Amino acid sequence: MCGIVGAVAQRNVVPILLEGLRRLEYRGYDSAGLVVINDGLHRVRSIGRVAALAEAVQQLHTHGTLGIAHTRWATHGAPTEANAHPHVSHDSIAVVHNGIIENYEALRLRLRALGYVFTSETDTEVIAHLVHHYYKLTPDLLTATQSAVADLQGAFAIGVVATDEPHRLVCARRGSPLLIGLGIEEHFIASDVSALLPVTQKVIYLEEGDIADIGLLQLAIYDAAGQVVTRNVFVSEQSSEMSELGNYRHFMQKEIHEQPRALSDTLQEAVMGEQLSPVIFGFAAADVFAQIDAVTILACGTSYHAGSVAAYWLESLAGIPCRAEVASEYRYRDSVPNPRALVVTLSQSGETADTLAALHHAMSLGHEHTLSICNVPESALVRASKLRFLTRAGPEIGVASTKAFTTQLAALFLLTLVIAKQRGRLTVADEAKQIHALRALPAEVQRVLSLEPAIAHWAERFADKQHALFLGRGMHYPIAMEGALKLKEISYIHAEAYPAGELKHGPLALVDKDMPVVAIAPNDALLEKLKSNLQEVRARGGELYVFADAHTAIADSEGLHVIQLADNAGWLSPILHTIPLQLLSYHAALQKGTDVDKPRNLAKSVTVE
Repeated sequence: MCGIVGAVAQRNVVPILLEGLRRLEYRGYDSAGLVVINDGLHRVRSIGRVAALAEAVQQLHTHGTLGIAHTRWATHGAPTEANAHPHVSHDSIAVVHNGIIENYEALRLRLRALGYVFTSETDTEVIAHLVHHYYKLTPDLLTATQSAVADLQGAFAIGVVATDEPHRLVCARRGSPLLIGLGIEEHFIASDVSALLPVTQKVIYLEEGDIADIGLLQLAIYDAAGQVVTRNVFVSEQSSEMSELGNYRHFMQKEIHEQPRALSDTLQEAVMGEQLSPVIFGFAAADVFAQIDAVTILACGTSYHAGSVAAYWLESLAGIPCRAEVASEYRYRDSVPNPRALVVTLSQSGETADTLAALHHAMSLGHEHTLSICNVPESALVRASKLRFLTRAGPEIGVASTKAFTTQLAALFLLTLVIAKQRGRLTVADEAKQIHALRALPAEVQRVLSLEPAIAHWAERFADKQHALFLGRGMHYPIAMEGALKLKEISYIHAEAYPAGELKHGPLALVDKDMPVVAIAPNDALLEKLKSNLQEVRARGGELYVFADAHTAIADSEGLHVIQLADNAGWLSPILHTIPLQLLSYHAALQKGTDVDKPRNLAKSVTVE
């Protein structure tokens, strides 16, 4: 949940480090810092955003041809300058680190006994002192880092530099993403490819346990056993411009409006023909799908909500048992494994720590049929899975996920249709109908986006509220959960979601004129049931805000506000009803003046437990 950038070059690397940090700021923005080696070690750190660091660097005229930098999301210790990275030992070794060192307390005791003085509350500082300790024994940065890494327990991606080796950068990863960028007589490291796009699109993704020794002209990668290995070079499909804000006020707004394009790109290959093929999930997909008798979906946060919608789809359309599980819970509970189940993992980044660990846990239980749905082709989750489907959302910078969520839903609906077809539950006519609906989906999303002015007007009434309730039924209940999550993430309004039928089992006690109730009202088989639930709210003086399909016969009245969408979109309705909830949370946050793209206490890619 922090960002790492490093560079070794024949030019001043400070602008590269700062631009890389700016692009990674969505991963952590409590503090930032950098170190360059230039006739000694020069460190600059600041509290808050990268802009403050850039100003400090400019005032100090900091420059150098070797450097590492970091933007932090606090885990161990408050966001103070003393806790900001890079951490330094004896003005000669500097380290940046993502992840958590689980045995840092024991290491701290050991290092204190050796005479090391700690100046921070972080777990990271033990790495700097460990490397320094081993460097004194064997003055070689690679050897010292290898020895230090062997002492560490937990998850980490690290970059290390030393004053005595001004053209050398060593990095290592275990359980946290790290990649190497390839330039011409220069090399870079980063925790995300977006940081390096201004300087290179050629990257190497380090594997679990890898340690890399990087210079101007040389690059050597060692695996966990210490053997020299060759890793594949990838050319990123992303461009530098894809991570720019453009004419939008915030990245979240931009990414909400990018959803028609993101959905079109995600669906294009799958629906270009007249029939759906299992091969879109991998060459072995047909064989795997023929063997499965259940589906387990593992995910966190927003991705879990997507998986929860898919559980309705898979059981209703494909007739296959499905359960969606919170990854952080699944990995720590005693479950009954079913080797014939398909384990589906969902993640925007493909590096979500709990989801990765849940996948490995499932595999340890004998689950061989694995599928990853992810937005990053070279991510750890994709590499660990037998099958894969890549969403084409492009970079998502805003912490509150939008286009990653809807493209995951689109991918999961494709999965539902393919499994339904393989199980003989999808007729030729139904297949053609659903392909047509998927092709029309981007245009339908664009129509919903046109409702933004009316939704923005609603949001004005949320600015002074402390609590909100979201209601949905059936496959729209997880969409209500997602709407509540978005509102609390970026506006800090406490929001909860309930199945509308559960109102009388507790939540009605909270309803009054000061708690807005947002309801999703699709024109489906549960509409009349939902209308009864809405009457329960009105009878208690609650203020209702309803997103309704056409022809639902729900109209504006005292205490009842209605925004009407188009005709019911059938099985794809959850995707369309997601859009107004995203816009409502965005404009409510604007009204409250919160930091939309970088909400307090949160970061984008959760790579720690």
